[in-house]
Amino acid sequence: MNVLDLFAGAGGLSEGFKQAGFNISAHVEIDSNACDTLRTREAFHYLKSVNKLSLYEDYLLKKINRSELYSQVPKSILDKVIEEEISAESIPTIFKRIDTILGTDTIDIVIGGPPCQAYSTAGISRCPNRMQNDPRNYMYLFYKQFLVEYQPRMFLFENVKGILTAKKGEVFKDLLNVIDEAGYNMEYKLLNAKEFGVPQNRERVIIIGWKKEYNFSYPDFSSSSLLTVEEALQNLPKVKAGESLTPTKIKKMGASNHPSLQWIMKDNVFLTQHIARPNNSIDLEIYRLVVNAWNNRKEILMYNEIPKSLQKHKNTKSFLDRYKSLKPKQVSHTVVAHIAKDGHYYIHYDIQQNRSITVREAARIQSFPDNFYFERSRTAAFTQIGNAVPPLMAYKIAKELTPLLK
Repeated sequence: MNVLDLFAGAGGLSEGFKQAGFNISAHVEIDSNACDTLRTREAFHYLKSVNKLSLYEDYLLKKINRSELYSQVPKSILDKVIEEEISAESIPTIFKRIDTILGTDTIDIVIGGPPCQAYSTAGISRCPNRMQNDPRNYMYLFYKQFLVEYQPRMFLFENVKGILTAKKGEVFKDLLNVIDEAGYNMEYKLLNAKEFGVPQNRERVIIIGWKKEYNFSYPDFSSSSLLTVEEALQNLPKVKAGESLTPTKIKKMGASNHPSLQWIMKDNVFLTQHIARPNNSIDLEIYRLVVNAWNNRKEILMYNEIPKSLQKHKNTKSFLDRYKSLKPKQVSHTVVAHIAKDGHYYIHYDIQQNRSITVREAARIQSFPDNFYFERSRTAAFTQIGNAVPPLMAYKIAKELTPLLK
């Protein structure tokens, strides 16, 4: 069954659908860093299918460069990644490229979530006019055009819960009308990634729609057992602030038998991007205080409670939980793209390591497979991870949609 992934990002949704047995016909994404990540992931899946994963491992070990990796993959595979902004001007070109890929095939399901900054609490709070004039408020109108053009049997639309209340509910009301005009019924639920075995408290609106002639209803997703942060990260090698682990194979021995972690670790290749940010001495001292406060007393240390000598920010009235430790026996709080700016909100619970989480740890908290490689810089990797839909959540949703589509 063929999938069209819009606003694809690093491919969290499409990774889940791919592993559930779907064919990803095309990904449409504007960010060049994410597009390289999508191409590299397509290379992984192709090389795996032809029993040439050793070439992918050579790339992870830097024995070959990206161009040499891509040269081993048919151009038609890499061309699935359409690096374009979705806009009124670009849509005709994007349609032509998708049509070329499809040939006589059709799209069974459209998936994706338009940029969510215009609906997010954090995005609105940082914007002087509270995102009132942000064009991203209305990207769902382009989503409708793809539904009308390709007439998929179903669609999946993901976004932050702020979309329900944006502009006093007017945005969501208009979205309902737009979907109805396109010829689809839809239902939505506020789902939490932790209920799907992802080690993270991450609430998102998941809209599922289907053509009006189908007698479908929203699937009933059964809850998975919680995967704690400690279970998710425990078998990763220890590193300290500023350290980067050389790509290595890690043993599954000693790791949790939790099915979610086994899903993350399957197809075991070299572990990469276990890279920790460097930190100055003041931040490291604050990290120690914050981690000890939680580990020893189960207290969240507020910024105005740390010693005055360590307070370098003038603002001591708001955002007081700006330094935050992960809680080992619980799921993580939501990983967001701001992790690319600094790691203060994601401090590792192990006081001996005394650092913020690595790229690979953030990826695990988002349930990305260990063999998933994020292209370009460390900052770009963190951004892609923070913006993604957890692949394990996408996988379990896709598995429930499969019998409906069939």
